[in-house]
Amino acid sequence: MSVFNEANSVRDLIRDEVVNLGVAFTAGADLDRKTEDVLLTGSVRAALARLNPDIAANPDKAEQVLYQLSGIIREARQNPHPITQNEEFMSWLLEDKSVPLGEDAEHVTIRFFDFDDPAANEWIISTEVTFARKQVSKRFDLVIWCNGFPLIVGEAKNPTRPSESWLDGAAQIHDDYEQTVAPFFVPNVFVFATEGKELRYGSVGMPIEKWGPWRDETAAGDRPKSGIAAVQEAVRGLLNPVSVMDFLRFFTTFATDKNHRKIKIIARFQQFQGANAIVERVREGTVKTGLIWHFQGSGKSLLMLFASLKLKSLPEAKNPTILIIVDRTDLDTQITGTFNASDVAGLVSTDSRAELQELLRAGARKIIVTTIQKFQDVKLDATPPDVWDDKHNIIALVDEAHRTQEGDLGARLRTALPNAFRFGLTGTPINKRDRNTFALFGHPGDEGGYLSKYSFQDSIRDGATLPLHFEVRPSSMKIDQDAIDTAFAELADSEDLSEKERANLSKRAASIERLIKAPNRIQMIAEDIAEHFTTKVEPEGFKAQVVAYDKEACVAYKTALDKILDPEISTIVMSKSRDSKPEWAKWEPNPDEQKVIVDRFNDPSDPLKILIVTAKLLTGFDAPILYCQYLDKTLKEHTLLQAICRTNRVYPPRKTHGLIVDYLGVFDDTMKSLDFDEKSVRRVITNLDELEGQLEPAVRDALGFFPGVDRTIHGYEGLIAAQQALADDETKDEFAGTYSVVSQLFEALSPRPVVNPYRADFVWLTDVYRSVKPPDNSGWLRWIALRPKTLEIINSNIQVEIPAKTDTIVLNADTIEEYLSGHRSDIDAEEIAKAITARIAKHRGNPKFVALGKRLNALREKYSDLQQANLDFLRELLELAKDTVAAENEIEELPPEEQGKAALTELFEAVKTEETPIIVENVVHEIDEVVRATRFTGWQGTHEGEREVQKALRRTLYIKFKIRDADVFDKAYSYVREYY
Repeated sequence: MSVFNEANSVRDLIRDEVVNLGVAFTAGADLDRKTEDVLLTGSVRAALARLNPDIAANPDKAEQVLYQLSGIIREARQNPHPITQNEEFMSWLLEDKSVPLGEDAEHVTIRFFDFDDPAANEWIISTEVTFARKQVSKRFDLVIWCNGFPLIVGEAKNPTRPSESWLDGAAQIHDDYEQTVAPFFVPNVFVFATEGKELRYGSVGMPIEKWGPWRDETAAGDRPKSGIAAVQEAVRGLLNPVSVMDFLRFFTTFATDKNHRKIKIIARFQQFQGANAIVERVREGTVKTGLIWHFQGSGKSLLMLFASLKLKSLPEAKNPTILIIVDRTDLDTQITGTFNASDVAGLVSTDSRAELQELLRAGARKIIVTTIQKFQDVKLDATPPDVWDDKHNIIALVDEAHRTQEGDLGARLRTALPNAFRFGLTGTPINKRDRNTFALFGHPGDEGGYLSKYSFQDSIRDGATLPLHFEVRPSSMKIDQDAIDTAFAELADSEDLSEKERANLSKRAASIERLIKAPNRIQMIAEDIAEHFTTKVEPEGFKAQVVAYDKEACVAYKTALDKILDPEISTIVMSKSRDSKPEWAKWEPNPDEQKVIVDRFNDPSDPLKILIVTAKLLTGFDAPILYCQYLDKTLKEHTLLQAICRTNRVYPPRKTHGLIVDYLGVFDDTMKSLDFDEKSVRRVITNLDELEGQLEPAVRDALGFFPGVDRTIHGYEGLIAAQQALADDETKDEFAGTYSVVSQLFEALSPRPVVNPYRADFVWLTDVYRSVKPPDNSGWLRWIALRPKTLEIINSNIQVEIPAKTDTIVLNADTIEEYLSGHRSDIDAEEIAKAITARIAKHRGNPKFVALGKRLNALREKYSDLQQANLDFLRELLELAKDTVAAENEIEELPPEEQGKAALTELFEAVKTEETPIIVENVVHEIDEVVRATRFTGWQGTHEGEREVQKALRRTLYIKFKIRDADVFDKAYSYVREYY
């Protein structure tokens, strides 16, 4: 038995570290509560009396408050992941509610915490806290209480098993606790999990893949901590009373996602630390500038939101005016959307320079979103100076700070607001040659010139963004990149040239332009895009963007693609300008129309899958579903980095990287195209050709776990030999880590021909991997879910010895007897188990088949070690197969359509709410009628058939019944496709 376990090495470490922060310890069994109590009511009453004079004068009044809070907690009994109740409860804790406790029943605001002095509150950390509800009882490893409220729940995992990680603890909280004992999470600020190597945290209802790490980037020393030391650092930074109160007040917010579902957002560590760096600089008041570089996609909009919320309450800021300044209208829309979605009070978006000036001169103490272009008319040499507002409590947060140097906009901002705090934020590093940017925002005392830095490598490490790869296309599609660069660089510097010289340069540039937009070249690239998109992008459920040279090229690409693909698949998004042609108007959307297009693009079930752009939607465009960008425009440095990072957003579970397909040779020389002083940025994108060289050694390393194993032997003999090579848990875990590298390379490179020589080995490795994978899905870190392309490869390479229809294995008495007598050895136990599972799944809800499913799970558990493939296991498995067949023979099989209606009924029963108690029968009946009227024999095998049925289903759900959940649509369509 290991001397190190999750209790003594992880749970107790966190307990002791938190106690060292001034928090008292009380074991869960010693708390003054019943197991069904969410709150420590005695502590809550004491805090109410201590913080509220009206309750101190009459302690019985505390019961009115407790009654209100208990009502919110009770509402969560039927609501897994109780985000709505959590939001309501937070509004009470943040003093947004009042109760008639004053004289003459006057409403007074109730205080639950001393926010000014966090240490003055009653803090307790408890281990092994049991919460029971009806027949369900759960025990939490760690709970941190403040004034009787369970604000934080944590789960610890074994630090010595390589395959076990924080993911297992996070899954326990998200998939089990929040669903089965939801009331306990109504007062929750955040949850965390750790295995003693890394600590990650999230909010109620947050998908596990979005949980973030905690790192102290402000700590002295450059060497990052690891293991226990890293967890200690995280505990001190995340779980100290000051941070917890900060998260409660300023660094969590509620919003509505694109599917109109309520979500709770919590700051990542870089947002928390970056925002607090801004706040501290304002608090000190001596230095009034700061430059923040947080890599593209790491959440600068939310950083500005969190900073604004804290700045508004900062006494030293004296009720400030906060300016959120962006460089484009679409970024204005994006950031305003972020703030509006979070329901930020006092938010104003200005439509004109005059309105902005009026707000400033009136001393509006609001959060004002505007564009840097509003300052373009400020006079730099005026006497007296063209000052709009000289107050000292104006705080300007400027997005994409490097853009302020265009047209001296930064100098005009400083002239208009001479005493304002100026903080510049950028997603790309600032070069030293951008001296004016450093002069406007930087401070010489900041390390490297940055008040806060979160690099490309940091964001990849933390899972905030994905890696980027690029593909080069055939040279026949390229233009001479150097000629383009030279021509346009000379053209840009042509102020001192004669008219004749300018004309000659214009002609040279125009000739290159004609080459780029040559009809035959556009047609060739459009055909390549269509082929690439339909074979590598669309099948994975992703979408794409075409970046064209200019507006005319956008139209040319749309015309060419429409001849190859359904016109509904693509659209153009570009801005209206003087050179716009009347026929382009339909592709020049206003802000409201553009929002509709972006929402459609983000909807996986919408037929719009390709956006054609040239300038719009290259910045300020957040679409996680965007995987591939087809680049046919010369871009450099900031503009290039911003553009390609549209594809780096996380989109679980299928997306592993963003892909750029380069038609102009932009990446032929990354040293030139990504010419930043921060050299690491040049590694922001990797050539897929380079990954090809990593495949062979990765496969060789994985096969190295099986010396002497004959991979040509199939059936149980071959499987037993492979499993015996992985004799213990440590070896299995090492193999899982090595296999995951192979799987990721296959995901990135497939279907390139380079993977073909290794397909057979990969199929064999995957079969072995699946056979030794823990049956309870423990060890999420190493034991990855098989990715889509891996499954595709496996499914297309099933060994001949395993029949395509496993029914003939499991359900045929003669075959069973042949196997048991030793006459056949070509049946895989895992395939038998899968066939039984498939049979049981066809009869969901039938008690007899539920019992069979439990038997199967118990059988897997009984033989969970390497002997799973032995004869006893197979005998019991085949007995279960016989019973499954017998159970099926006793029931009358329903027609496929009736099975479909049953599946749809189950689906909509699961998603219905109290407000729609009778909708299920109507929805299912309507879908059944619409699909029967639309379908035709073999419709699933035709693009037209699938499109028509999807349209009919979408009209029924989206329009008639207002059900606009993409996940529900996908599930409903899968049932329709299967049963109709």
